[in-house]
Amino acid sequence: MGELGWGVSAPTDLRVEHRPALLGLTEPSPRLSWRLPEGAARQRAYRIAGHMGDQPWDTGWVASDRSLFVPYGGPPLVSRAAVRCAVRVRTGAGVSAWSEPVHWEMGLLDPDDWTAHWIGPAEGEVPPPGFRPAYHLRGGFTAPGGVVRARAYATAHGLYELFLNGERVGDAELAPGFTAYRSHLHVQTYDVTGLVRTGGNVLGAVLSDGWFRGRTSYHRLPDGFGDRTALVVQLHLDHEDGTTTVTGTNPGWRSAVGAVKAADFFDGVAADLRDEPAGWHTPGPVSHGGTIPHAPQNGLVGDPWSPVVLRERPAARLISSPAPPVRRLQELAPVSVTRPARGVHIVDFGQNVGGWVRLSDLGPRGTLLGLTHAEALTPDGGDVDTSSGQATLRWYEPPRGVQSDLVVSAGPGGPAFEPRHTRHGFRYLRVDGHPGRIAPGGVAAVAVSSDLPRTGWFRCSDARVERLHDIACWTYRNQACDIPMAEITRELAGWTDFGWNIRGARLVHDVSGLSAKWLADLAADQWPDGTVRNYAPDPLGPGSLTARFAIPHGQAGFGDAAVSVPWETWRAYGDDGLLARQYASMTAWVDRVARVARDERHPVRRAARPEPAPHEEFLWDTGYHFGEHLEPGPPKPPVTLTRQRIARITDLESFTAAVVEEMRARDHAAFATAYFHRSARLLSRIAGILGRPDDAERYGLLAESVRAAWQAEFITPDGALTCDTQATHLRALAYGLVPADLRARTTARLVELIHAAGTRPGTGLPTTHLLLPVLAANGHLDLAYELLLRRGSRSWMSVIDNGGTTFWEVWDGITPDGRTNLALNMPTRASVVEFLHGDVGGVRLDEDVPAYRRFTVAPRPGGGLTWAEVKQDSPYGRIGSAWRIEGGRFSLEVTVPPGTTAEVVLPDGTRAEVGPGVHAFAARAEPADSGVA
Repeated sequence: MGELGWGVSAPTDLRVEHRPALLGLTEPSPRLSWRLPEGAARQRAYRIAGHMGDQPWDTGWVASDRSLFVPYGGPPLVSRAAVRCAVRVRTGAGVSAWSEPVHWEMGLLDPDDWTAHWIGPAEGEVPPPGFRPAYHLRGGFTAPGGVVRARAYATAHGLYELFLNGERVGDAELAPGFTAYRSHLHVQTYDVTGLVRTGGNVLGAVLSDGWFRGRTSYHRLPDGFGDRTALVVQLHLDHEDGTTTVTGTNPGWRSAVGAVKAADFFDGVAADLRDEPAGWHTPGPVSHGGTIPHAPQNGLVGDPWSPVVLRERPAARLISSPAPPVRRLQELAPVSVTRPARGVHIVDFGQNVGGWVRLSDLGPRGTLLGLTHAEALTPDGGDVDTSSGQATLRWYEPPRGVQSDLVVSAGPGGPAFEPRHTRHGFRYLRVDGHPGRIAPGGVAAVAVSSDLPRTGWFRCSDARVERLHDIACWTYRNQACDIPMAEITRELAGWTDFGWNIRGARLVHDVSGLSAKWLADLAADQWPDGTVRNYAPDPLGPGSLTARFAIPHGQAGFGDAAVSVPWETWRAYGDDGLLARQYASMTAWVDRVARVARDERHPVRRAARPEPAPHEEFLWDTGYHFGEHLEPGPPKPPVTLTRQRIARITDLESFTAAVVEEMRARDHAAFATAYFHRSARLLSRIAGILGRPDDAERYGLLAESVRAAWQAEFITPDGALTCDTQATHLRALAYGLVPADLRARTTARLVELIHAAGTRPGTGLPTTHLLLPVLAANGHLDLAYELLLRRGSRSWMSVIDNGGTTFWEVWDGITPDGRTNLALNMPTRASVVEFLHGDVGGVRLDEDVPAYRRFTVAPRPGGGLTWAEVKQDSPYGRIGSAWRIEGGRFSLEVTVPPGTTAEVVLPDGTRAEVGPGVHAFAARAEPADSGVA
C-alpha cells in the first residue's frame, strides 16, 4: 500500500458499520470507523486503501478529523465481492503506520441474485397453536472438486437451524431473528468452505414457527405475519478455475417431522428424542427410525418424508442485519439440585437468565420429563413459582403450562435436550418424571441473548453497590434478544420503553447495531399517520383481524422512542447517518402528536372550560396512555370502569376493551405534553445537526409553544405544580419545563414528596431513570445516595436483600416473605447504572459533542464510599475514572482516549481541560456523606 509510516503507531479497531467484520453485507455504501493511534490528540487527515477482489483502490489523503462512520471510498460494490482495506492517519505527531486490515464480503445485493426457491414443509391444514412441530427439510447436491470458497445465504419465515453434511452451520441462534417481516427480512451468510465435500452433499434445516407465526406479545395470538413457514437457502461454490456453482432450496427437497413435535416461544418445546431420523442431514439413506409413527395432527400424509411445497417469494427486502447475532453466551452450572419428592427435582442456577436448559441426564429410554422454568420459588421454597409469568393473563393456559417444555428420552447415549426453538426467562427449573437423581453435571442453564460487546464496568468500596451494577448488566443482557425486550417471560416483544431504557443499556453494552436494527423495524411498522406502535416489530398490522386485541398505539413516552432512541444512539456513537435514515419517522411522529393536540380536547377539560384557552392547541390531553406506569402510591382516581368489573373479565378481547375504556377516561395531559415538548425540542436539535435550518426553527418554535402551554396549564400562580407527584416534578426538571426561577422550588417540593413517602422512590417505569441523576444535578446529592443505599420496601437494595439477581418490574417484585409481583427481569431500575457511571464515577457525555469525543469526568463522592472506578469503552477508546479518598485527600486518575478531550471537575470545584493520556489529580477531600446503612 506504499508510503511507510514515520514512527507513529497504527489506528486500531477498524470496523465496518457497527461490526468488526461481516459476511454478507448488503449496505451498498458502507462506512468505516477506527480508533486513533495511542496518544494522538487529533486526526488531520486519513487515507484508506484496499482491494475489492482483484481491483485496488486508494482514497489518497482526505483532509478530515472524522474517524467514525467514514464512507469507505472504494469502487461501487457488487454482490459477493470480497473487500479488504486498511487505514492510516495523519496527526500532529506525523503519519501513522497502516492499520491491521478489515475484511468483509458483500451479500446478494440484487433481488435477481436470488435463484433458490422458497420452500415450506409438506403441511396440510395448519396445526393449532401449541401443536406445531419443527419440520426437518432436506436436499442434496453434487459438488465438483476444487472448491476454494463456499458461502450459504439463508433466511426464513420462522426460525431455522442449518446443517451441511451433518454439521451445524454457524453459531447464530433463533435465526433469522425478529424483524418487520412485511418490510425486510434479515439474511445470514455462512462460510461453509470446510464443510463441502467433493461429490454428494446434503443440506438440511430445522424450521419452526418462531416470531413469524408463533404466539407473540401480551395477546399471545399466532399467525401475526403469516400462517405458513418457509425457508430459502442459496449456496455458492467458487472453484479453482474461476467458475461458480449455485444451488439451494428447490422442489426436490423433502420434509418430515422429527423429534420436535411442537415449538413456540410461549408454549415451549415438546420433543421425543427417539424420533430423530438417523442421518437426516447427511448423505445416504435416511431412517426415520422413530418409535412413534408420524402424528396425524401434524397434517402430514403418507411417507414421513414428503415433497416440500413451493412458497411465494416474499415482497420484503432481503438484507443483512446491523445487529450482532443472538448466540449462546454462557453456560451456568447449578448451585443446587434438590429432590423434594420422588420424580421431582428443583434446580437453582443462581442467576435469572434468558435462554434455555441443556439437560443431558434424561433417564432411561422412553422417560417422559416435564421442565418448568421460573424466575422465583414459591414463598415456602418448595416449588417453582410461575405466577409472575401470567399475572395479567389469567385466561391463557399454554398446552404445556407456563414456560414449560416436554421431552421423551432416547435413553443412555442418546442426545441431550436443548430446546433451541424457544426462549425462557428463569433462575429455577423443576423437572418432573425423572426416576433417578439428576446430578449437577447433568443439567446447565444456557444464557442466549444478542452478542453485544461489553463496554462498561464499575467497582467501588461498597460490595452492595457493585452488586447492583452486576444485577443491572444481567438485566440488560437478558433483555436483548435481536430486539430490546422489556420483559423475558410473558411478552417477548420490543416495547418502545427502550426510549428511556437505552440510556442505561448503552453504558454497559454496545447497543449501536441493536438500536439501528430495531429502529428500522419501528419505522417500517409505523402507521401512515405517524402513529408509533407500542412495540416493534408488530405482528398485528393496522388491518389485521386480530388488531382488536391490541392496546391502542401511539402512547406518550412510548411512541416518543421514535425520537429519543435515534438521539441517544447518536449521542453515544456519533452515527449521524442513523439520524438521517430515521428523520422521516421522527417528523411523522411529532407532526402526528401536534395534530392530535390541536384537533382534540379531553372531555373533562371541555366540560370545565367550554371555550378552549389559546394554549390548549399545544396540550396533548386525549388518547390512551399508560402514563406513569406502575407508579407506587395511593390508588388512581375512580373512573367509569370499576376494578370489580375488571376482576370478572375472563377473555382477552373483553380485558383489552376494559383496560382501554378505563385508561381513556383519565386525563394524562401533564404526562403526555411533557413528552411532546421533549420530542419537539430534540427534533429541532436533530434537524440542526442534519443541516435542515427551516425544520430546526419550526420544531424549536413548536417546542417553546408546548412548554408555554404546559406551564400555563400545570403551574399555579404561586409556582406549584398542579400534578403533585415525584414523577411530574422529575420530568419538569429533567425536560426543562419549569422556568429557571422555579427550579429551586420545584426541586424542594420533589424532596418533600420523597421524604413524605418515607424517603422512598415514588416513580414508575418512565421516570425512575431520572430520579438519582436529577437529585444530584439539583443540589441533593446526599438524598440521591440515601435512596441508593436505602434498604427495605421500595428500594434498590431490596433486590439484593430479597435474593434478586435481576431488577424487577415493580419496586417490590419479591417481598421479604417470598411473594412475587409481576415480572422479575425488567430494565427500568437497572437505570441505576446512570447514577453509578455519571455521578459516582463521574463520566458523562457532552450535551453537544457525540460519541465521547468530548466528555466530562466529575466524580461526586458520597454514601460513605472511599473509592470508585468506572471504565467505559467509547467509540474512540477506553475512558477511565478512578478516585480514592485517603488521609483527608481526594485523588483521581483519568484516562482519556486518543482523539478526545475531557473536562475534569474535582469535588472542590477545581477544573481542568485534558487531552489523550492518563492524568492524575489531587485535592482536599470534601466531608464525605455517610449515607444510609
